Amino acid sequence: MGSVISLSCSKKKSTTQDKDFSNKTFKISKTCSLNDQDSYYRLFPNLPDELSIQILARLPRICYSNVRLVSRRWRSAVSTSELFTLRKQLGKTEEWLYVLTKGQDDNLSWYALDPVSTRWQRLPPLPVIVYEEESTTSNKLVEIATSLLGRKEVSEPEETPFCGCAIGSIDGCLYVLGGLSRSKTVSSVWRFDPVLNSWSEVSSMLANRANSKIGVLDKKLYVVGGVESRRGRLYPLQTAEVYDPETDVWSEVPDMPFSKAQLLPSDEFLADMLKPIATGMTCYNGRLCVTQSLYSCPFFYDAGGNVYDPETNLWGDMPSGMGKGWPARQAGTKLSVVVGAELYGFDPSSSSVEDGRVKVYDQEEDTWKVVIGEVPVYDETDSKSSYLFAGFHGKLHFITRDSNCNVTVLRADVNEIPGSSLSSISKPVLGACSLKEKDNVDNKSDSDIWKVIASKDLGAAELFSCQVIDI
Repeated sequence: MGSVISLSCSKKKSTTQDKDFSNKTFKISKTCSLNDQDSYYRLFPNLPDELSIQILARLPRICYSNVRLVSRRWRSAVSTSELFTLRKQLGKTEEWLYVLTKGQDDNLSWYALDPVSTRWQRLPPLPVIVYEEESTTSNKLVEIATSLLGRKEVSEPEETPFCGCAIGSIDGCLYVLGGLSRSKTVSSVWRFDPVLNSWSEVSSMLANRANSKIGVLDKKLYVVGGVESRRGRLYPLQTAEVYDPETDVWSEVPDMPFSKAQLLPSDEFLADMLKPIATGMTCYNGRLCVTQSLYSCPFFYDAGGNVYDPETNLWGDMPSGMGKGWPARQAGTKLSVVVGAELYGFDPSSSSVEDGRVKVYDQEEDTWKVVIGEVPVYDETDSKSSYLFAGFHGKLHFITRDSNCNVTVLRADVNEIPGSSLSSISKPVLGACSLKEKDNVDNKSDSDIWKVIASKDLGAAELFSCQVIDI
């Protein structure tokens, strides 16, 4: 009997304790569950997201491609403008080189180079633009007739391969502007945002144009010249316009006067045959310097140029020495660059496949002076553009292809070039670095100018353009 009572009492007491314990356990487990959930949704467990963002902002940009693969939260974190704004505040922005190549069938491909890690990344492919032809009465009749016969004809869409497009960069984004669709010029503009790692279409230009020239002043993108299609032929343009990326609005700029170009032809036949065209543009001293030529395929005749001042909104004549020493083939923006407030240009040689020189413009004397007398160029006769010119990290960069189709990026530190100062330029400086000797470049003496910093096999693709983005 005692045992039974004891058992009964113990059972009753145990039940009361179990209820109290279970209630406490439920509260603790509920609290732990909430903490676990909160920690689960954080970028780093047990760390506030504010601190996690600070950590991600300090990572090299080359790491972000792998960070995106961790989770949706991480991919979202490195795809926000707030993160890159923080990188700018922390002084962690990086200048990358973006190289555009043209393969078979005019297909364009972008490659990004991190010059610090010397690693390359391929960008998402350019979008395919499809232009629908306007429906006509005859087309509708054909559709009706073919439908009655049980057949249906579908006209092939007109795809733009971006032939003749212009390339620019502003506000941390790449821009692809205009071009030719079959034989017609277009006004479309596409933007690549490295933050989102994607392309998007923005407001179209005011005019259809191809082979136009691009420049950036006061955080605005200027587009000058080019050609437009009329009645099956291409005609040079004197028009110009400017794009504000903050408002996504294009505005007109006064037309280029082409004053010098129009005075050169004294013969009526030559005046009718040779048309003035903008052959290049660079931004120097807060102005747009647009070189011009008289053109009749395949001939160019140097005709000086004009300078646009955004403060006065007026065009003026380019200094004669600047225009005279700026060859038409060199006039493309890919062959001139401003580094350290100095204007440098690449002057290719027509007498050698591995020759060329770099010149700097002396504003006081209005003349070009050679600072590097030899540039290792492998120039293929069947290539329209086998080399590019860029400036970043405060240094000159030359991009070329070797005989094995490897795209090679060479660097020259202008501060280490003997006689590079405008006040002391007296003779050409010869560099002895060869692409064939790139593996031994570190063993060269200090007198060598060019140093190979990166190389990549891009097959048979031609070099088309290059841009530098700092984000």
